[in-house]
Amino acid sequence: MQRIRLRYTKRGRLRFTSHRDFQRAFERALRRAEVPMAYSAGFTPHPKVSYANAAPTGTGSEAEYLEIALTEPRDPERLRGLLDESMPAGLDIVEAVEARTSGLADRLTASVWELRLEGVDPEDARRAVDAFDAAGTVEVQRRTKNGVRTFDARSAVVALESADARSSQPDRPTDQPCAILRLVVRHVTPAVRPDDVLSGLRAVADLAPPVPAAVTRLAQGLFDEETGTVTDPLAPDREAAATEPQPAGATAAATAPA
Repeated sequence: MQRIRLRYTKRGRLRFTSHRDFQRAFERALRRAEVPMAYSAGFTPHPKVSYANAAPTGTGSEAEYLEIALTEPRDPERLRGLLDESMPAGLDIVEAVEARTSGLADRLTASVWELRLEGVDPEDARRAVDAFDAAGTVEVQRRTKNGVRTFDARSAVVALESADARSSQPDRPTDQPCAILRLVVRHVTPAVRPDDVLSGLRAVADLAPPVPAAVTRLAQGLFDEETGTVTDPLAPDREAAATEPQPAGATAAATAPA
């Protein structure tokens, strides 16, 4: 059995796709591409697909990950192309590697987010970021299925920065101010989401964007304490593939038609 790890995106209108909607679209793509999927045992077998830390509905993403299990070996790049052709535009399969290491989910410990705040003056955003950074704790509330929960949104934030920007969306040209926030947050329990950080900015500095923020996940992976960066979670698999000797006949099997 071969395991393939995929990176996919949620762009444009497809950022409003729920995780369940994506699952349905992806399973249809697996059938269209005739991928030799492994299935679970039991009375209701289903394709062996493992999803890791999906972004909330309504947020865009350049770095979503999943893993599939196959019954026959396939070339990862060719498989990626077939799946990408079978997916709706905006849900793009952009990278594929053979899983040669364990623990993909364990390597997703932090995310980098971009928050676009239309109608917010960059100087106001900078003052709010300074107030948030200076705070020891920033308590926010979120409604859950068990009621309203209060938690600290500050402790999970590794970095929060503000940058100046002008609206560049061709369908909404405007001279209105726009602030860009770059957020690096650890994956903790309870999870601290970009909207929680926005609630924190409202609490400490009364920053309230006039329209909902456009939120995009730029990266997710293992947080490097020394460099302060979020590393590529698929890099260990590429490195293992580069150093692992290929058994006889593996190349021919890997390039068999999908």
